[in-house]
Amino acid sequence: MEHPYMFFVKLFEGIGLGHFAHTYPHVIYSWVVMALLIVVGFLAGKSVSMIPTKLQNFFEVLISGIEEFMVDVTGEEGRWLFPLASTVFIYIFISNLVGLIPGFYPPTASLNTTLSCALVVVVFTHIIGVMYHGPAYVKHFMGPVWWMVPIIMPIEIIGHLARILSLSFRLFGNMMGHELVLGILFLLAGAFFAPLPIMALGIFVALVQAFVFFLLSIMYFTGAMEHAH
Repeated sequence: MEHPYMFFVKLFEGIGLGHFAHTYPHVIYSWVVMALLIVVGFLAGKSVSMIPTKLQNFFEVLISGIEEFMVDVTGEEGRWLFPLASTVFIYIFISNLVGLIPGFYPPTASLNTTLSCALVVVVFTHIIGVMYHGPAYVKHFMGPVWWMVPIIMPIEIIGHLARILSLSFRLFGNMMGHELVLGILFLLAGAFFAPLPIMALGIFVALVQAFVFFLLSIMYFTGAMEHAH
């Protein structure tokens, strides 16, 4: 969907990179989200003290809440995976939210962005499996008895490939659908008042979609750590 105005696309036009910005707006706004998270993380880290500030309290509650939820799912053994899982969650959530700001485009409304996130999760899932089980990780794909290997292995391979499609298309479809609804309302009913209920709903959708991606990711990680049955 072509947005009527995208601030950073116009900014890149001003420095002679308009073609790149119009072709890859999701890349531009991914950079914006990453820069925002780096700055906020730096400020949060800089303000850490024995007497916590309001910003420090907020981030401590947020990070500890995500971590404890993840440990409840994966067990203590999966705590070391928290940096990757929480980064994916926060990045996707903020990427979803920026689409609610006039002049901004949500990177997750592009299949390229959601596919790249899905590939990171699925590839790392198998890295975890090899780290924990070595060559024996292949048993996850072979089934309980040897004579079922020709049946079970293709099903398992298809299932793992389907994880990529599931993660990427679910997030992309929901965010692109929300963008289309907002765009139609902007055109039909004005730029401010009519889209407000949809924008409020969009905050909920942004959180739910990020949480679903996060939850599925840690479930895949947990499955790779478990022993094959």
